[in-house]
This record gives sequence, structure tokens and C-alpha cells, in this order.
Amino acid sequence: MPLYDCMLLLKPAVKKESLIELVSRVGKHVYRRNGVITDLKSLGTVQLGYGIKKLDGRYYQGQLMQMTMMTPPSFNSELHYLNKEDRLLRWLLVKHRDIKFGGEFFNEDDGRSDLKMMRSSIYDVGSEEEDDDDDDDVEEYDAAFQQQNNDV
Repeated sequence: MPLYDCMLLLKPAVKKESLIELVSRVGKHVYRRNGVITDLKSLGTVQLGYGIKKLDGRYYQGQLMQMTMMTPPSFNSELHYLNKEDRLLRWLLVKHRDIKFGGEFFNEDDGRSDLKMMRSSIYDVGSEEEDDDDDDDVEEYDAAFQQQNNDV
């Protein structure tokens, strides 16, 4: 089963009990489909870049929740009952890819070894070739200098 993030943007005036009830209803739906919720985060109140118009007004703020879950791929089509939920402004289901961004990339041992390999292959290999060329030039110069001294 793939890993998904379900982002829920709720109206700012929604009470905590109502928010927990909505999240638990989605969680029960996940468990009925033999899924697992791996993480639940409340990101608090966020300012929106544009107003979201609903029947009861336009909203410029919202409460953002993130649920990380492992569910079957058909789960996206089963979440469309959230469209009728009056407490929600928006919802989005995002599938996780095995892509590492920023600090997450550097925190793992694999990332460090890849960077060391890149650094060594870029700088060390090129500098070895240049060092070899420099040594040849110095030896040629020394030989020419000694020959001039012998001639004089």
C-alpha cells in the first residue's frame, strides 16, 4: 500500500471537538479499508494567499491538518464525501514519492556518502591528473636547467 498525505483545510471558527470528530471519521474510513494512519499533525491557523468563497462567506484563514496514511490506491475516490462537509474549505490527497528534499537528504548516511563520492570524483580525480601534468613540467624544467648549467 502506498503512503499518502491527506491535507485538510478547515474553517478558522471550527471548534477542536468538531475537528477531532472529522479527523476520526476519516481515520475510521482508513481502517475499514485495511489502511494505517502513520502520522497526524495540526499545523495551526494559516493565512491563505487568496480568499476561499463558501456559501457563508469568504475565508482568508484556515486551520490546516495533515494525516499521513498507508491506504489502497482506490482510496482517493472514496474521499469525495468530504466535498459535502461544511466545515472544510479544501482537502487534498498527495501520494508520497521516494524523493528527499533539503535537510532530509543530508541527514541520511546514503546522502553523505553520495556527496563524498561526488566531491572526490570531481575534485580529487581532476586534481590528480593536473598534479601528474605539473610533475612532468617540473621534471622537464629541471632537466633543461641542468643541461644549461652543464653547457655553461
